[in-house]
Amino acid sequence: MRVVLAEDLFLLRDGLVRLLEAHDFEIAAAVGTGPELARALAELEPDVAVVDVRLPPTHTDEGLQCALRARQDRPGLPVLVLSQHVEQLYARELLADGNGAVGYLLKDRVFDAAQFVDAVHRVAAGGTAMDPQVIQQLLARRSGADRPLSRLTPRELEVLELMAQGRSNTAIATQLVVTERAVAKHTSNIFAKLGLEVSDDDNRRVLAVLAHLDRDR
Repeated sequence: MRVVLAEDLFLLRDGLVRLLEAHDFEIAAAVGTGPELARALAELEPDVAVVDVRLPPTHTDEGLQCALRARQDRPGLPVLVLSQHVEQLYARELLADGNGAVGYLLKDRVFDAAQFVDAVHRVAAGGTAMDPQVIQQLLARRSGADRPLSRLTPRELEVLELMAQGRSNTAIATQLVVTERAVAKHTSNIFAKLGLEVSDDDNRRVLAVLAHLDRDR
């Protein structure tokens, strides 16, 4: 699987290259600026891009904008964005086209190799990988007594958080140590209580849940 990596800090970039290569990814390019990223995405057509939000020369959101432009030229290009801090705007921009194959992780997650590599694989496969802290902020903002989330049980809230991160029923069952049948029942209840259409497609249900949590912000 060919990866284009964009990170302006040399030591972190080098570490990510070594980590990805150790897990059988091929690094098509490892760059440190926005213009280099734009060229690499256009010319190399990678299977997935792992991109720092902030890149030179602007050091604002140049990496994210390069990735979004590349997805306009190549719809569905898998992109995993890394950010130093939780910025819900970045997550919304990534999810806006509804095509999936996107991820948003805090850089701290990189130090958990298994979690980071799993996120790259999920995004490359067309799925969604959202940072737990982003989901927690959305849940907290929508959890008032007059909101639909207040009707969910504690276990349903746990399942919802994992679902919104992009986890399949199988992965949720493993993490919560319950059966897949129990998870399926919880997800059905969640969709009913939130007024969402039930879906077995992992990516579609992630997008539906995030859209619901992010509305009326």
